[in-house]
Amino acid sequence: MVNESIGEMNTMTEATFVDKTVLRDILARYQQPDLWRSIWQLANSILPYFLLWYLMVLSLKVSYILTLALAIFAAGFVVRIFIIFHDCGHGSFFKSRRANDLTGRITGLLTLTPYQHWRHDHAVHHATAGDLDRRGVGDVQTLTVQEYLALPGWKRFTYRVMRHPLIMFTVGSFLVFVLFHRFPRPGAGKRERWSVYWTNLALAALIAGLVYWVGWKAFLLIQIPIQLAASSVGVWLFYVQHNFDGAYWERHDRWDFFKAGLYGSSFYRLPAVLQWFSGNIGFHHIHHLNARIPNYHLPKCYREHNIFHVRPLTLLTSLRSLRLRLWDEETGRMVGFDVLRERAATTDV
Repeated sequence: MVNESIGEMNTMTEATFVDKTVLRDILARYQQPDLWRSIWQLANSILPYFLLWYLMVLSLKVSYILTLALAIFAAGFVVRIFIIFHDCGHGSFFKSRRANDLTGRITGLLTLTPYQHWRHDHAVHHATAGDLDRRGVGDVQTLTVQEYLALPGWKRFTYRVMRHPLIMFTVGSFLVFVLFHRFPRPGAGKRERWSVYWTNLALAALIAGLVYWVGWKAFLLIQIPIQLAASSVGVWLFYVQHNFDGAYWERHDRWDFFKAGLYGSSFYRLPAVLQWFSGNIGFHHIHHLNARIPNYHLPKCYREHNIFHVRPLTLLTSLRSLRLRLWDEETGRMVGFDVLRERAATTDV
């Protein structure tokens, strides 16, 4: 039996790490989608979002404060819809690939994300998470201390700005979904490029229809606060689940997929209501070990196997991740920019 001590961060010796074949077998038990649960999740995510959007239209005649209050709840459903989109990209939401792709394209419109393009880049992220020699696609840019020190001054400044919470989780996250997703990544394949173009065309038609219905001003007053809130939460969830104290990064010759999943992806233990809105994505360590597990099976997998009981992040402890900007290969941990001053002072002495 594997006891709970195996779940503690940074205890990754061969003696304590479970046999990978056993781990694969455990995870495989949970990867079959449940059709009716998937349909129900679609219904209880998309229909409330449409209803809230309509109520926001009506609320503009009452008070914009009420509109903004409704936008918070609407943004929560956008995050939940994105998790469905995310599962479709992994082929885990339905058994049928056609059903996954169709649902992924529809939910991609609602989340402003081109399905095929994002699916490709996210698959690369899963195959390379925690690998220092294969960074750059589908992840948040993370430099090592030495890489940062080797940059010219203007690039250091750019990196600091990009990684600053007041930029990353506000205008930065907003631009990712509203602007950056409108262009294919350099080097993207033909299918991924056309995914971006067709998504843009469909979004233009959808927005034109909404503007015809409610007008430009009403559309912007409704959609901008929804998008700001949803983008901020979405980028935060992605960020904190790979940038935390205890994360796993290794050079490719020492990199291990299972350790990167179990220890390099956090278990973000959220209050029940936030776990619901975030589609159980807090069980990210399990998700990275087997991306074919539907989001609604992740809690059960966690409950039934102690191997997955790693040290959790909570809302409070996750805030410490805000200061973590670089990977320090000397100490094997995420650090903030303050470590640079400390080392400079030590060197001077």
